[in-house]
Amino acid sequence: MLSPSSSEASFVLLEDTQKSTAVSEVLAQETKPIVHPSQSPAYVPGAVSSYAHDWSVASTGGHLKLHGRHFVDSYGRVCNLRGVNLSGSNKIPVNHDNEKFPADHHSVTFVGRPFPLDEAPEHFSRLRRWGLTFIRFLVTWEAVEHAGLGVYDYEYLTYVRKLLSLLPQYGLSAFVVIHQDVWSRYSGGSGAPAWTLEAIGFDLHALEESGAAWLLGVKGGGHVEAERGIWPCGYQKLAAATMATCFWAGDTFAPKLKIKTLDGQAKPVQQYLQDAFLDMYAVVVQKLGDLDGILGFEIMNEPHRGYIDLPSLHAFDYNTDLHLSHVPTAFESFMLGSGFPTTVSHWTRSFPMPTRKTSTSVLNSASRKAWRPDGPTEGKCVWEMHGVWGWDLSKNEGVVLRESYFVKDPMTGQKVDWYTDFYFPFLKRWADRVRGVASTDKLLFVEPIPNEFCPSSWTPENQLPNMVYAPHWYDLNALFTKAFGDFTVNVQGLSRGMFPLKAFYWGQKGARDNFSLQIRNITEAAYRTLGEKPVLIGECGIPMDMNQKEAFTTDNWMWQSRMMDAMITGLERALVGFTLWNYNPDNNDILGDDWNGENFSWFSSRRALPGSWLSHEQTSFTLDNGGRILTSIVRPYPAKTAGIPLRFDYEMNWGEFTYEWICPDSLPSAVSGSSGTVSKPPHTGHPIITARETEIFVPSLITHGRKVVVDGLGPEDKYFHDETRQTLFIVTHDTSPGKRYKITFSVQPPLRSTFAVNTFWGDFGELVTSGSVVFLGILVFIISRYYL
Repeated sequence: MLSPSSSEASFVLLEDTQKSTAVSEVLAQETKPIVHPSQSPAYVPGAVSSYAHDWSVASTGGHLKLHGRHFVDSYGRVCNLRGVNLSGSNKIPVNHDNEKFPADHHSVTFVGRPFPLDEAPEHFSRLRRWGLTFIRFLVTWEAVEHAGLGVYDYEYLTYVRKLLSLLPQYGLSAFVVIHQDVWSRYSGGSGAPAWTLEAIGFDLHALEESGAAWLLGVKGGGHVEAERGIWPCGYQKLAAATMATCFWAGDTFAPKLKIKTLDGQAKPVQQYLQDAFLDMYAVVVQKLGDLDGILGFEIMNEPHRGYIDLPSLHAFDYNTDLHLSHVPTAFESFMLGSGFPTTVSHWTRSFPMPTRKTSTSVLNSASRKAWRPDGPTEGKCVWEMHGVWGWDLSKNEGVVLRESYFVKDPMTGQKVDWYTDFYFPFLKRWADRVRGVASTDKLLFVEPIPNEFCPSSWTPENQLPNMVYAPHWYDLNALFTKAFGDFTVNVQGLSRGMFPLKAFYWGQKGARDNFSLQIRNITEAAYRTLGEKPVLIGECGIPMDMNQKEAFTTDNWMWQSRMMDAMITGLERALVGFTLWNYNPDNNDILGDDWNGENFSWFSSRRALPGSWLSHEQTSFTLDNGGRILTSIVRPYPAKTAGIPLRFDYEMNWGEFTYEWICPDSLPSAVSGSSGTVSKPPHTGHPIITARETEIFVPSLITHGRKVVVDGLGPEDKYFHDETRQTLFIVTHDTSPGKRYKITFSVQPPLRSTFAVNTFWGDFGELVTSGSVVFLGILVFIISRYYL
């Protein structure tokens, strides 16, 4: 069982008893938080007009704030936020043309991503019904500034503003992320506009043929087996790695590269790219930052260091960088981009190691150069221009001149660290720009490099005000193999030296334990380094097309249900909120999410009813059409707790959960009956919990037609279940310091089991036992026959 953190002990729960006049006079000098109606002795549970998963200001009494590791509402209740990424379709313009790509990049439009405005009611109603009311909303740099430096698409921003202004009507809240993968669509992913690559001298039409980028998954959607899962290798290719290196550390590693601005001035490449990004970001915040439904902003999706910290130009780290298909070393990438045919290793999937080198091939046999002769490098590789490598005329071959160039500052010789020297300083610049155009109560979401633990260097001086740590977690083995079964592997542990036998798990219980351990490792590493900062898993999800897409033909989604359940169970055990990847209104069985072969959306348009047939009430089962594995996703959870959450366990197979929370230490407080406010304790910076009502989201998906049973409350405690609002309201009487509550919720009759929570001993126990008996019998026979 978890114990309250140091910050949790600082919560104060309002007592009903009136304190002395002297104390009241002192307290009255302090700020007065809002009192929840449940403080009234006559209050009836559920008398408020809101519901558990409603994050509108009307429901929470004001904007959500941070306290220690928690999100809290204006009544001081701990809020558990869970929702979705909206959406994977936002990576791609509505007029993307595979045949013409990458041509006409200036005239793309993202207006209508993720869906037209007139479709918003059905999608927002669906998310509300499913209890997924916290949105990580994707915006790409390309969507805002595709037409050129400083030319912003205000039609798109106006569309996004109109869309997000609707959120409070559905109880939804969101934070906005500037999303990128592999830098840009034009280098194999999504994110930055094409002109950023052109600005430093890349020829967009030569990137693929020269081997500087892998574009098949963007151009064709990644729908064939040969294109599956290759796109992350693009981080190691010339275009994406060079752009990331110049963005974060161009002043250090590419000081000779100057870019002409609109006024004819020459800017260092790092300043050029970072200023452009921050200017764009300021425009986004200015357009959206005042909306009630926008809780905050995230700097960038899955930042990548490029070549920075790369020990050798001759190899990438197998443990951290995916090796699949053709994977050139940094030096080989330089050669390819400069038009030299180069022999490159080819990697294929294998076991027990994920991949192995199986062959080599000569790439860029046409000697296509990735660098434009009219660019700022005058057709020369930027890294050759900086003396990292060169062409030996006598040997007629390329040679490495500075193998560890990206490990140390070339001028000072001091070892560099991507986080300390480049990422953290940029975070502060970004935070200042956001604060300059948005209110200071907006939250700032940040994340590390994917699959890394929170770095120990993220000390207080490198942290931001109102900061939320939002890392990502995926089961890397399932992502890589697109398969899930009874046997699961802790890739996180293996990559960090775990003894292999400890990294293997069997059955659904094993998968739950495996995923729980990995997610707990992420959260605990964050708390150790950052202290009491909230953690929210910004991306987590499962491939819907796993196991050879068998479910698309059989409509049997058992394995997807099991994997999603194991993942969300791990998140629930860690008591962290999350935004699932992803709700994609354009998803279908054939195209999936239509980007690099991904298919993560559990909502499929092919299975949904037409919008005109839908009812938008929370209890409307018409909204469920189009959803897959909903029993694993649409789960109860404590949304607003008048206390500190300690433990939450849900068993989806029969619809039962156990929830424990504790009343925090109580300090003197005073009620002002006429104004409906409560005074704040003197000399503390901690919120008072001014509510006795805890609100738990309980989906009608599991309660409809069943009797609800709540056990564990005292005789003076009250509860009310409202299926129309999908909320269990609990009002507790005893709020003395340290008072613990443990309730068990169940439905009668129980739900039908979706699958068995199997274990190794449950599956093989009899076989192992009988085998052991046979072995011992043989052993006894041999001993008695030959030795006695």
